[in-house]
Amino acid sequence: MGGYNGFMYGGGFMWIFWIILIVLFAAAVGALVRRGGATGFWGRERTALEILKERYARGEIDRDEYEQKRRDLGG
Repeated sequence: MGGYNGFMYGGGFMWIFWIILIVLFAAAVGALVRRGGATGFWGRERTALEILKERYARGEIDRDEYEQKRRDLGG
């Protein structure tokens, strides 16, 4: 009986806890990497034109403002 209870509550299913912990850790690291601010993956600086395209895609600026700023940037 002692071996069965040890298996059920401590040893046998402990691997599930570790798998869940590792998955949560990987998700947290992935979220931090994706949230890179002004830098992209591996710290590469995004260009002004890339940032402008992202703002237009998110709907922060309209087409006229996008076109004017793109011309100002020379893109």
